[in-house]
Amino acid sequence: MKQLIRGRVWKLGDNIDTDVIYPGKYLPIIEPEEMAEHVLEGIDPDFPKKIKKGDILVAGTNFGCGSSREQAATSLKVAGIACIIAASYSRIFFRNAINQALPLVHSAEAVNLIDEGENIGINFEKGSIQIREKTLAFPPLPDVVMEILETGGLIEWTKKRLAARP
Repeated sequence: MKQLIRGRVWKLGDNIDTDVIYPGKYLPIIEPEEMAEHVLEGIDPDFPKKIKKGDILVAGTNFGCGSSREQAATSLKVAGIACIIAASYSRIFFRNAINQALPLVHSAEAVNLIDEGENIGINFEKGSIQIREKTLAFPPLPDVVMEILETGGLIEWTKKRLAARP
């Protein structure tokens, strides 16, 4: 994971559930690249074609609510979403996203200031979001979470830790 992310914003609302992020009818798909072809179809059937690598999602409260399906986080990551900024997340989605090395930022203030289509910058090292001429601080992710993200997700982090054992 890069410490500094710059990307175009897609703005979503409150209570974006996992069935909207990754519709249940696609659950039999197991290939991540094919999953990404259906991400956010619940909002817009053409959404998967609009996403570019490095784009950033901005959402309101309770992002990722609903089921515990890991495919929601996986499909977003593989589709190219670099980060999600939201006022709040469902706990299970938050954990699934970290497991998939998809960084999440909590900032209700940023959600209210960011407009769809604009380019913003996120600096994880400094814990800041650059929105036009304004810089906002956000609570930094714990060191272990940053390590998981930087390693490429929970599986890679676990492999690394096991390999380092005497």
